[in-house]
Amino acid sequence: MALNYNLSKVYAISDNDLDFARQIVILFTEEVPVEIRNMKEGLNEKDHKKVYYAAHKIKPTLDLLGMDIAYNDVLTIEEWTRVEGKKKEIKEVVKSLKDYVNLTLKELKKDFNL
Repeated sequence: MALNYNLSKVYAISDNDLDFARQIVILFTEEVPVEIRNMKEGLNEKDHKKVYYAAHKIKPTLDLLGMDIAYNDVLTIEEWTRVEGKKKEIKEVVKSLKDYVNLTLKELKKDFNL
């Protein structure tokens, strides 16, 4: 049972196509962890643009998978990059996002036998 994601938007746009949903899930498992790493690297390098691009890239996927908490974290991160905030101001939000994504990854891999 999905606790960290909701595929209702995926099924709505795909006319309940299970293969399409599986492809979206695979895309999530392959791309989102890479962008989370890019975000953390950007944070460590104090590269606000790198953090922004990584956050912005995963935003639609988080929305599509109904990951509201993670989506809101990304919005917060994007806003932080716009004002070029200090690392300590956003560190916990990035950690929260990473933890939430990791929980969702485990759940999706189990639910879709990946």
